[in-house]
Amino acid sequence: MQKDIASIRRDYQMASLDEAATSAHPMDQFTHWWEDAIESNIDEVNAFVLSTIDDARAPSSRVVLLKGYTPEGFIFFTNYDSDKGKEMAAHPVAAMNFFWKELERQVRITGVVKKVSVEESAEYFHSRPLGSQVGAWSSPQSQIIPNREYLEKLVADNTEKYKEGNVPLPPHWGGYIVHPFKMEFWQGRSSRLHDRIQYSFEKDNWVKVRLAP
Repeated sequence: MQKDIASIRRDYQMASLDEAATSAHPMDQFTHWWEDAIESNIDEVNAFVLSTIDDARAPSSRVVLLKGYTPEGFIFFTNYDSDKGKEMAAHPVAAMNFFWKELERQVRITGVVKKVSVEESAEYFHSRPLGSQVGAWSSPQSQIIPNREYLEKLVADNTEKYKEGNVPLPPHWGGYIVHPFKMEFWQGRSSRLHDRIQYSFEKDNWVKVRLAP
C-alpha cells in the first residue's frame, strides 16, 4: 500500500508564472487568478483551508468558504464559540490556502484576523437560506454532543421558534477578515520545479520575490 501511495504523481505542465507578469500588489494578482478560477467553473472555487493555532501553539486546519474579499483582506463567517473562533480570539493570526488543481495553482495567505462589523455580519446572515440561519442558532459548534438526535431536536425546536422567519443574528456568530501580510502564488511546473512568487508587506510596501520550489 505504501508503495502504491508513493507512486501517485502528476506532472504539472499547464502554465508558468514570471515575476514580470504579476501585479505589483498581491490583491490585484489574486483578482486575476480568482477570475481565471471562476471562468474555469471550478467546483467550490471559494473553498480554502484555514489554519489557526491554539494555546499550546499547535496548528489546527479545516476547510471553510470565502464569502468576499476587499483590498484590505479576505472575509469568511463562522461561530465565534467554535474552536477556530476561540483560537483566533486568543491568537489573532491565521493562514489560508486555496488549491485550484484544475489550474495547477495554489495561493497561500498569512495575515492578522479581525472581526467584521455587526452590521456586515447581519447583512450576510440574513442573506443565507432559512435552514442555515436556524442551523447557526442550533449547533453548539465544536462542543461535544451526546448524539445526532440531540442536534436534530435543537434544529426542530428552533425551526418551530422561527417558523415565521425574521431569525435574529446570533450573538455568537459573525464574520472575520484576514488582513494579509504575506501572500504566495504557486504555479505547478514540470519535474516539481514549480514557480513561487511571494509578496511580503515590509515598511508600508509590498516586496515581491521568487522562491525556490
